[in-house]
Amino acid sequence: MDEITVQELKEMQDKKKSYFLLDVREDFEFQISNINGTLIPLDLLPDKLDEIEDKKDEEVIVMCRSGVRSAKAQKFLLDNGFKKVRNLKGGINQWAREIDNSLPVY
Repeated sequence: MDEITVQELKEMQDKKKSYFLLDVREDFEFQISNINGTLIPLDLLPDKLDEIEDKKDEEVIVMCRSGVRSAKAQKFLLDNGFKKVRNLKGGINQWAREIDNSLPVY
């Protein structure tokens, strides 16, 4: 599975590169901390896939708390025709440790 590090994602943001950030955590987790991804919890992804169909040909980066749920979402998206999907290695907690320590690690 293709992964992206938090440093690589930060570099993409700084260079204003185009990508779609999908956050597959639960709503309460998104309220704790987020980096402006589109929230679709993993268990709702199959029912909400049509909401992101237009992203099939874009670079999609999937994130969760630590990288486990996002890896499942990554496989699901690839199996459903998405072309380039990468998993954020270490998730939001890694982002909080290495990029923005104002965010809580939970």
